[in-house]
Amino acid sequence: MNDPVLAPGVVLDGFRIEERLHQGGMATVWRATRPDIPDPLVVKVPRFGNSDDPAAIVGFETEQIILPRLAGPHVPRFIATGDFDALPYLAMEYISGPTLDERRGAAPLPAAEVADIGARIADAVHHLHRQQVVHLDLSPDNIVFRPGGEAVLLDYGFARHQQLPDLLAEEFRRPLGTAAWMAPEQVLGVRDDPRSDLFALGAILYALVTGKLPFGDPENTRGLRRRLAREPAPPCAVVKDCPAWLQEIILHCLEVDPARRYQGAARIAFDLRHPDQIVLGERAARTGRHGPSVRIVRWLRGSLAGLAPAVETPRAWQPQEIPIVMAAVDVTQGSETLAEALRQVVRRCCESDATARLTCVTVHRVVPGMGLNAAEGGRAVHVQRLLELRGWARPMGLPAERVTFHVLDAADPAAALIEYARLNHVDHVVIGARGSSALRRHLGSVSARVAAEAPCTVTVVRVPFETAPAGVAIVAETGKGG
Repeated sequence: MNDPVLAPGVVLDGFRIEERLHQGGMATVWRATRPDIPDPLVVKVPRFGNSDDPAAIVGFETEQIILPRLAGPHVPRFIATGDFDALPYLAMEYISGPTLDERRGAAPLPAAEVADIGARIADAVHHLHRQQVVHLDLSPDNIVFRPGGEAVLLDYGFARHQQLPDLLAEEFRRPLGTAAWMAPEQVLGVRDDPRSDLFALGAILYALVTGKLPFGDPENTRGLRRRLAREPAPPCAVVKDCPAWLQEIILHCLEVDPARRYQGAARIAFDLRHPDQIVLGERAARTGRHGPSVRIVRWLRGSLAGLAPAVETPRAWQPQEIPIVMAAVDVTQGSETLAEALRQVVRRCCESDATARLTCVTVHRVVPGMGLNAAEGGRAVHVQRLLELRGWARPMGLPAERVTFHVLDAADPAAALIEYARLNHVDHVVIGARGSSALRRHLGSVSARVAAEAPCTVTVVRVPFETAPAGVAIVAETGKGG
């Protein structure tokens, strides 16, 4: 899909586009109006044409399902959304206040101002966490202030809702977030710990009080992993007049181990508003980084044992154990008889357990070294496959909260499906098998490999004759993979 063509004066689902406010790597934000809504609005439209990164698509889908569930003064009010079938967009209230990034340009800021700004952000983070959402991309760009002073958190493309599927974690294995503010556990793939947002808040406070980024702005995973072992220089070593109480708060937020950080945003807000009640410890007196022995221990724990297993996510945030049914669908094969047979088996699986979640997966075959977003009929292949996958699932009528959709870009479809099932702890794979041929018998089929190697129960769905009328008996072969 090429980037949507919008311009001032264009009307989109009743929203009149007025002016472009911001253009980032993943989305463009426009100021808009609608006759029945007196308040100013913004329309956010994802950008696909200039990127081969499917995260732009999945991140936009993530924001589409999370933002409508949020409420309160610390989030933008949701108005409407448009589906990928036409033009994807998110419409929300326009907040006229300044972003924190504008104010960060004047750093270093006075300690009293940093404390005031930080307390208001901590209030917003606390209210977001009470709605069971971790932001996972807190940065000065994503924080704006209402005229009354309340901080508002923007951009939920990398967020995680405790009670919703994590589309990004299911499809991507790389760190997701903005490098300068990312918590160490995010580097290792942890996406369900609210203390990650507290680390980002500490990084923001550090930048406001010193005028510098605590970890620089690394451009690769190797640079990101340095924060698993090395903390930033203490603020007072950068700005001599940084008060000890503020350094105590900042370094408490920036602890490598989440168990040693603040455990909630409300306490950060309290400390920032009541510095006279802070008990100053070793952090407040620190004048330099820890020595090599501490860094080696941290590095070994993070690199060998993994930081995530060493800490316990707060009990309220433990993911719920629910069965996962994976429908492996070849949307390119063109057999409606097999497609319907596959739907019938998947429907029965979902009906047998009302708590089960369905993940619909298809594979876009790619040639190594070639781009992923080559146009096909004016639409990116990745988006086209996503639409076809949604179309396949639509007749089942499952509630939106029970089904997700994923397009995997891979040269080896069987290997990609097996790896997806393994990494996402799938309980049951349902996959269709096409008719036999000499070539398929010689090379082996995708369904046969998945049935043999997937680490879960696999049901292979066949139809006796590809040309059989609708309603033909389904042959379902179920077995346990390796």
